[in-house]
Amino acid sequence: MDLKEIQNLIKFVSKSGVSEVSMEEGEFKITIKTETNAGNLVVQQPMAIPMQQAAPIAAPIAAPIAETAAPVATPAAEENSNYITIKSPMIGTFYRRPSPDKDLFVNVGDTIANGDVICIVEAMKLFNEIEAEVSGKIVKILVDDMSPIEYDQPLFLVDPS
Repeated sequence: MDLKEIQNLIKFVSKSGVSEVSMEEGEFKITIKTETNAGNLVVQQPMAIPMQQAAPIAAPIAAPIAETAAPVATPAAEENSNYITIKSPMIGTFYRRPSPDKDLFVNVGDTIANGDVICIVEAMKLFNEIEAEVSGKIVKILVDDMSPIEYDQPLFLVDPS
């Protein structure tokens, strides 16, 4: 149960006039009680809800920032400049195989052609096959199997030669 669902439940209980509501979803339990004389809500929650913490707010910097030197090109960066990066077209969960009992779509060293399925991205319970838009050889896989990915996140490096 997420925060919005809890807030909606609290609003529903306060408007309905019910004095107490208890709810259980798996290991998650919540009890909402209203005090009839003051109209205040008391929420009891024995199980902790994992929530994302807000990022700390940085204090403004009073001193001027010194200019930094231009980044120096490293051999690894120069080596990767010859490769084409295949990026994620959407946010979701990255899968390297069609199902847990099947073989991987591609491995490092495999040759791919334009239109070959190279991975699956699950977004909102829909499994979207991602097809290669380039032909070449897979040089590096940049994302672990079954990990969350962002839009435009690099997934593969392909050597087009």
